[in-house]
Amino acid sequence: MHGIIYVLLIFLAFITFYPFWNSLVISFNNGSDTALGGVTFWPRSFTFENYNIVFKEDNIFRAYMITILRTVLGTALSMFFTSLFAYGLSKKGIVFKKFYMIICIITMYFTGGLIPYFILIYQMQLYNTFTFLLIHGMVNVFNMIIFRTFFAELPDGLEESGRIDGCSNFGVFFKIVLPISGPVMATLGLFTAVGLWNDWFTPAIFISDQNLIPLQTLLVQIINAGATASLMSNLNSYAQSLVQNTVTVKALQMATMMIATLPILMIYPFLQKFFVKGALVGSLKE
Repeated sequence: MHGIIYVLLIFLAFITFYPFWNSLVISFNNGSDTALGGVTFWPRSFTFENYNIVFKEDNIFRAYMITILRTVLGTALSMFFTSLFAYGLSKKGIVFKKFYMIICIITMYFTGGLIPYFILIYQMQLYNTFTFLLIHGMVNVFNMIIFRTFFAELPDGLEESGRIDGCSNFGVFFKIVLPISGPVMATLGLFTAVGLWNDWFTPAIFISDQNLIPLQTLLVQIINAGATASLMSNLNSYAQSLVQNTVTVKALQMATMMIATLPILMIYPFLQKFFVKGALVGSLKE
């Protein structure tokens, strides 16, 4: 019985991991050779030319930098304002505390719709700006609830000790609460970073300037046949000479996808130890 379970688990692991591995193999294989078929587990004609072309393309490199900046700054802003908001709502005696929570929870289930939101962003002159990429979804209600639960469970003596030392509310928050919030901060920060890194739809709607679109949105455009043709026609002369000989559209797609995927995957092992403690905070009784 155990043998059957192990076989099934190995099979599931294989079918889950193989598509990613095959994409990685194709990204390192000669494009013309890949077009012949049969490239499965190892590159048959190893080359770095696909990645050379991707990194030499200004649009891709610029989109990569936009993605990194948006993820780093957006995650930092989201963690700061969401945790600060949650800390305020975790305190007893807050006037209209339940009313604020009801308003927040309503936003989790109902929205004003995409068109009214688009009109609002346009009238606020945030359309087609990098600022919008940072403030969109800056305060996450679900994360706020988890933060609030964590803060509410902290011993009252911590805050009282801060008060004795002359700390204000902000002093208690920055000097006492945040330093001991590592697990929940790391867990929710990673979830937020992954969401920002993978978000392609929001920039596709609210960003029309090609100099401001992140890598994931550009990747969707590359996968699209028309955008791929446009990308291929915009490559510099060196890249065009490679395209004519050894590089194909599929090879460029795989290389771009790997560049967009690997960085965020490499972060997981370093934060995995925080997952169990941080992810269970929201399930504890307040």
